[in-house]
Amino acid sequence: MSFAAIQFPEIDPIIFSIGPVALRWYGMMYLIGFILALVIANKAADRSRGLWTRDQVGDLLFYGFLGVIIGGRVGYVLFYQWQHFISDPLYLFEIWKGGMSFHGGLIGVLVAIAFFARKEHKSFLEVGDFVAPLVPLGLAAGRIGNFINSELWGRETDVPWAMVFPNDPEQVPRHPSQLYEFFLEGVVLFAIIYLVCKKPRPTGLASGLFLAGYGLFRMFIEFFREPDAHLGLLVSMLSMGQLLSLPMVIVGIGLIVWSLTKSSIPEQPVKNKKSKKVKGVAK
Repeated sequence: MSFAAIQFPEIDPIIFSIGPVALRWYGMMYLIGFILALVIANKAADRSRGLWTRDQVGDLLFYGFLGVIIGGRVGYVLFYQWQHFISDPLYLFEIWKGGMSFHGGLIGVLVAIAFFARKEHKSFLEVGDFVAPLVPLGLAAGRIGNFINSELWGRETDVPWAMVFPNDPEQVPRHPSQLYEFFLEGVVLFAIIYLVCKKPRPTGLASGLFLAGYGLFRMFIEFFREPDAHLGLLVSMLSMGQLLSLPMVIVGIGLIVWSLTKSSIPEQPVKNKKSKKVKGVAK
């Protein structure tokens, strides 16, 4: 190609290390996403007038964190490394080699939500609506981590902002698709759900917006993202990411329609006011 692409700098994935313990950029980004989610969730609990407590927020995020880690790893192995898993089942536990799947992590979070909802006697959609605004923050932070790690880059292109990634064996200009995902799946999706959640809304609407919104954004960005080399494009020239996102779009749109037509806006509890004492009157 005749244009000058942006040369991506090589960044050490390790921020600093003390002996065998190392702090990596990728882990730092997820920590930042978790802290942001905790802050926003606590503020939402404080505004809920007793529907949620900070203790419940802590428990929910802990279960969700476990769901992301376990589901993300299992999903990656089953969705993207099935043949490797068949030949070496212990590969599932070799987490130090990397490999996480958003869709697997989503399944793990859904299991965590179901467990928490049963434990706290809440409805599944009530908990899902509470979690929906928090997830894009973690996604945004994770994509920045992918960008810093020079991984999950995009397809070859000649756009002015094309980048040459140091880990790319072909060393060709590519779409910085990690930044596309950061913007759409993270910033834009969070803004949409957050604005909707600021006002009373039907149960299930926030959950539906997250599922449909992420699914549509991910399917769009996959046209710019380089498919996994060992998988390539699958059915009807779609990537694995698009195939896994399609059910999210269908379920999300269905949930939005259901919430707007069948679901009612939950009543907000009113704090009890102390009754005024009146002299000479027995209460």
